[in-house]
Amino acid sequence: MKINVIKKSLSFFLPVLLLIVLSGCEKKYKEPDHYAVDLFKDERQEGKAYIMNKEECFDDSELVIASSSVKLTDSSKGRGKTFFLYKVRDGKMLKTIRDSVVDYPFTFLSDQRLKLKNDSIYLYLKKLEGYRFIAAERNLKYQWLKAAPVYSVKKDK
Repeated sequence: MKINVIKKSLSFFLPVLLLIVLSGCEKKYKEPDHYAVDLFKDERQEGKAYIMNKEECFDDSELVIASSSVKLTDSSKGRGKTFFLYKVRDGKMLKTIRDSVVDYPFTFLSDQRLKLKNDSIYLYLKKLEGYRFIAAERNLKYQWLKAAPVYSVKKDK
C-alpha cells in the first residue's frame, strides 16, 4: 500500500517538477542597452540633408563645367519622379573622365530644382542613370550630382 501511494504521488509530482524545471531554464535574448554604440553620432543630423563641399563635388563628378548660360527648360511634376531639365549653351570644361569634347548646347537632368545664379556657376555632373525613355527622347547623357549645391565661380577668384 505504501508503494502504491509513492507511485501515485511520484506520477503526479514528477511532471509538475519537470514543468517547473523546464520553464525556469527558458532564456529569452534581450538586447542590452549598454552595448549599443552609435558610430555615426557626429555625422548624423536629423532633418538635414548632407551637402557636399566644392572639393567633394569635384572629386565625385565625372564632368565639371563652369558656365554662365544655364537655363531651366522643362520639368516634370505629378506622376512618377519629379525631375528638371537644364540646358547649357556654353561653358569651360574643368574636368572630364570620359569625353574630351562636349558638344554645346547640351541638356542635363536634375532630381532637384537648382538655385541658379546670374553669374557663372560650377556644374557637377555624372553619367545619367535610369530615365531611359526621356534620355532617348531628349538625348540626355548627364545628370546633376545628387548632394551637390550650386557654387558660384566668382567666390573662387
